[in-house]
Amino acid sequence: MSGLKFRSRLFPGAVVLGLLVPALLLAGKPAGMPQTKTSSLTVAGPPWQTGTYWASFDHQLLVDFGNLARFHEADLKLGPPPAGQARVVFMGDSITEGWNLSRYFPGKPYINRGISGQTSPQMLIRFRQDVIDLKPRVVVILAGTNDIAENTGPMTLQETEGNLASMAQLARSNHIRVVLCSVLPSIGFWWHRGLPDPAATIAALNRWIERYAAKQGYAYVDYYSAMKDAAGGLPRKLSPDGVHPSPAGYALMAPLAEAGIEKAIKGSFN
Repeated sequence: MSGLKFRSRLFPGAVVLGLLVPALLLAGKPAGMPQTKTSSLTVAGPPWQTGTYWASFDHQLLVDFGNLARFHEADLKLGPPPAGQARVVFMGDSITEGWNLSRYFPGKPYINRGISGQTSPQMLIRFRQDVIDLKPRVVVILAGTNDIAENTGPMTLQETEGNLASMAQLARSNHIRVVLCSVLPSIGFWWHRGLPDPAATIAALNRWIERYAAKQGYAYVDYYSAMKDAAGGLPRKLSPDGVHPSPAGYALMAPLAEAGIEKAIKGSFN
């Protein structure tokens, strides 16, 4: 696979910066993507993707697929929570990484362990280091967008579902309460165009996550229903690029996440 073709499958590794800079909110939609009145996509990736960005991103996958190095030192420094503290770890990709938890959950012992571009198998690799070893009361898992975008290659829904189930089972076996989150709506991914009907794939995955959470007794947070527009995507007021939340999007998500965390803490533990 050529470098260009390979990189076309990969998600930007530092997109959190682009989410918060108005100059990067580009107008228009890529050719071939469905046109709607409410959903919108950027024409191209942000300018920081030029130069050596993609070479560095490719190298990261080769030397440390799960990116265990990213939070290794921070995890060691953080250590276990003080007695009685209900620590919560948010595990995810760029949607999680771009979430300023101290702003939206002031004073809460919430730890962000999102890494831009990651797929569920990468999160599963680092789940012990970045979640279990931090001894949280609750883990909030948001994964699947980049699986559908094929960031680390084509994946079936069954493979994604298995990875989500494995993370949840690892948490439960280590006495950590589980919050499973729906994948955010999207009609397409500007870094990997031409995928067949991602909106329908996202909806199918979310139906499974909701059923699985109910069956296992995990808390479920339904961002999808609260955020999707008529086309099954994210309206511009909630997202600058049709994938990542704007501040208004995160403001909508925060109370939903908080309710899920409270439900997990108060629920019975099996």
